[in-house]
Amino acid sequence: MTRRQAPYDGVVVCAPVTVPYRRFSAEPAHWWAGRALRQLRDEAGLTPADIDGFCFASFSSGPDTAVGLTQHLGLCPRWLDHIPTGGASGVMALRRAARAVQCGDAELVVCLAADTNQIDSFRHSLSGFSRFSQDAVYPYGFGGPNATFALITDAYMREYGVTRAEFGKLCVAQRANAGSNPVALQRKPLSMEAYMAARPIADPVHLFDCVMPCAGAEAFIVTTPERAEQLKLPMAQVLATIERHNAFAEDPVQLRGGWVLDIDQLWEAARITPTDVDTLQVYDDYPVIVAMQIEDLGFCPKGEVARFIRETDFTIEGNLPLNTNGGQLSAGQAGAAGGFQNMTEGLRQILHRPLGAQVPQAKIAAVSGFGLVNFDRGVCTGAALLEALP
Repeated sequence: MTRRQAPYDGVVVCAPVTVPYRRFSAEPAHWWAGRALRQLRDEAGLTPADIDGFCFASFSSGPDTAVGLTQHLGLCPRWLDHIPTGGASGVMALRRAARAVQCGDAELVVCLAADTNQIDSFRHSLSGFSRFSQDAVYPYGFGGPNATFALITDAYMREYGVTRAEFGKLCVAQRANAGSNPVALQRKPLSMEAYMAARPIADPVHLFDCVMPCAGAEAFIVTTPERAEQLKLPMAQVLATIERHNAFAEDPVQLRGGWVLDIDQLWEAARITPTDVDTLQVYDDYPVIVAMQIEDLGFCPKGEVARFIRETDFTIEGNLPLNTNGGQLSAGQAGAAGGFQNMTEGLRQILHRPLGAQVPQAKIAAVSGFGLVNFDRGVCTGAALLEALP
């Protein structure tokens, strides 16, 4: 029997930070992390002594982990964590930091993700991404996310009758949302005609189905309501969260994620339903994963996502504003920071401090993460529900 989730009383989330992305950067991940910390200092008036908890995620900081970053950044925390879960890292950082604050292990935790993207570094990262990659994929001339997600996309389309047109609607909506985001790397309007005519990359994945690797950093603060008020920071409460790893390992191809195992608990703990959500921020390395999350998070029944996409407006003014900064598909994928991007954007929208256009009267955000394609599927999933406080 699944135990009822303990509430997140006495914990708030605040101060979302985005260091504007760059396509390529000669600076290391440490530099990007420092920029994010400096921005938190400027916006919240923090000093290193104020930060007694630190949670870090990165693909390119090696050989340093969170431990090394404390010395590089001049921190002296009494609580520390390193989250190596890629696109799920933002939700998981929130979960861990919230419980640390609740237990008194820390009062103010900075959750931060940063990655660089130097010339040809992405290819090298992929070749050594996991032991599976090194031993079971690359020696046979196959590898990288495009090839893996082409297989997942093809299976998903066949199983559920989803067409490229449905995926295209998601990509076109996110590009429209990116148009008001001044730091999105891809803001040029994308038409359905251009999407459908794009060159194939790994059939059925085409050009606009793929994210653009880049460099950047994201961060947010988890603390007590009293501390956030002292810092004069608008804040949100955590209604509920879920997390799973290596779910449905018996499935021959990934058509569902770990959200399915815990989704009822998420909505029950939050005491709301999907219809109460004002904005949905999901990890979007490929549109098939966006569609999968829409279903698995309960916004429509499994197998009905094609109809749901056709009937739903995902733009900022629509009935389900999706990835309102453009998501990774248009804003860019800054490594592990991509796993924080949906968290910071969801938080901005409900605090009414967006990078671009504001979702009208947004108060509740659903945030979802998906990460670490260890071999043939993503093995980490998580989700959180956030509500703005007065």
